[in-house]
Amino acid sequence: MANIVSVSSNELGNRRQQLRRQRRQRLVQILWQGLAVSSLTGGVFWALNQPIWLIRQPEQVTIEGNQLLSDARIRDLLPLSYPQSLWQIQPQDLAKILESQGQIAEATVTRELFPPRLTIKIQERRPVAIAQPSPTLTRRSDASGVGWLDANGGWIPLESYAKLERSRQLPSLKVIGNPDQYRPHWTQMYETLSRSPVVVYEINWQNPANLMITTEIGVVHLGAYSSQFTQQLRVLDQMRNLPEQVDLALVDYIDLQNPSSPVIQMLPEP
Repeated sequence: MANIVSVSSNELGNRRQQLRRQRRQRLVQILWQGLAVSSLTGGVFWALNQPIWLIRQPEQVTIEGNQLLSDARIRDLLPLSYPQSLWQIQPQDLAKILESQGQIAEATVTRELFPPRLTIKIQERRPVAIAQPSPTLTRRSDASGVGWLDANGGWIPLESYAKLERSRQLPSLKVIGNPDQYRPHWTQMYETLSRSPVVVYEINWQNPANLMITTEIGVVHLGAYSSQFTQQLRVLDQMRNLPEQVDLALVDYIDLQNPSSPVIQMLPEP
């Protein structure tokens, strides 16, 4: 009986020593792992803060996809100060800032390490018409003023396309009126205009009940914009020989409110 008690006591003592050794080993492992993680973290932090990861000049910002806006113009839209750490720059924030500008429809910003730089890919809003508010709107403090329209009715600041002005690629179409009135119809209207052979220089939307367009054969009254706009342009195209039949200097306007029955309104005789 005494031998059994003695053996059990020895086994318990050995097991306690073994457990203490295992705890010490685990503690040493934890300490080494913590030291390794701290060293790695410190090394990464040190590396990221080295001068090689700096955007030092605007030329380190590469612009792709722009056809109308210059590289310098797009860089001016970025809230960057030089030099600036590449890691302090948030690409998604920069993309949102660019997309908030009227002239940029979509932007993607990526960071590149070798060499350190930013790459910005953009999709521009291409102006298709110049938007001029009604005279009554220009007197209001909240008027947007003169600007550009893209094919979807998006408004673009007038000064955005200095490069476009120099290259004489300005759209010739002018739209006059309250954007809130014509914007819901603009996409469909412009698509119809772009398919029509009729050359339209101006769209006057100041009176929504009587839309007026200026064409190569004169001013045309269309009435309220409606689904018959396509037919009205088709009839107008058929009237392109009107200058051979009538002196346009004596024509006040062409009434196409009923495209099935066009009316040529002459100026009153002096």
